Amino acid sequence: MSDFTSSFWPIFISVISLGGVIGCAILLWITSKIKASSPNADNTNGHVWDENLREMNNPLPRWWIWMFIITIVFSLFYFAAYPALGIYGGKLGWTQVGQYEQEVAVANEKLAPLYAGFASTPVETLASNPEAKAIGERLFMNNCALCHGSDAHGSKGFPNLTDHDWIYGGSPEKIAESITNGRNGIMPPMASAIGNEEDVKNVAHYVLSLSASEHDTARAELGKEKFAICAACHGADGKGNQAVGALNLTDNIWLHGAGEEAIIKRINNGINNQMPAQAGKYSPEQIHVLTAYVWGLSNSANTDTAANETAP
Repeated sequence: MSDFTSSFWPIFISVISLGGVIGCAILLWITSKIKASSPNADNTNGHVWDENLREMNNPLPRWWIWMFIITIVFSLFYFAAYPALGIYGGKLGWTQVGQYEQEVAVANEKLAPLYAGFASTPVETLASNPEAKAIGERLFMNNCALCHGSDAHGSKGFPNLTDHDWIYGGSPEKIAESITNGRNGIMPPMASAIGNEEDVKNVAHYVLSLSASEHDTARAELGKEKFAICAACHGADGKGNQAVGALNLTDNIWLHGAGEEAIIKRINNGINNQMPAQAGKYSPEQIHVLTAYVWGLSNSANTDTAANETAP
């Protein structure tokens, strides 16, 4: 990816853009110096098609030449006004990000009354509102599905939002907090603190034993004492700590892959998972609707019951 973000490409594009415009100007200037001359008295160049179609040898129309000149001049003004040349920002200060933010602000202003109608409704109730669910689903598809999947089942490294295994808590308040502020879950490499390669492997088998996964009992017993280093975050019982985003190691749900190899890799290398904050993109009312949708994904039984109770 760094190949496409290096300083070479802005220079390359600038050279092609300016070179094309300057080349057209030079070509126009050269052709203007050439006098149209006809080898024949009837002002044709001697080419004949279909027996009687003859090619005339007339100069380019003046209106066409002036349109060419205007186009070249316009392009030069465009290069000066907009960020068309490498890292040059343009006199008008226009950016794609600025244009996007402006359009989002206009759209949010138009939609504000709609979201305001949902603002006072509790998340648990809003999750069963068909209109709010449809809006929440669209917000989710546009921003969350890229990582969590269109079905919200997640993938390796991205949590499943349809179950009850929550890293930071699955209450409406915690979900809204995660969406608003984002999350940055960091597990540092722990191999050096645990010991040698055999110690790491023993701890991995002890972790597997916590969820009754296939493991070597002897190694698990040896790794139990060393697990005390991990217990600082994951707890002595391995059930995790939602306050710091430490995973529950006893439920047989593996965010970064199951098995001895995957666990050893995490112990050796650590991991840094980041969820971006959405507060700068969405209003509190929009986040409220999105929270209701996400909460409803893992509480479908509750939302279905609420929908039946409110149905006429």
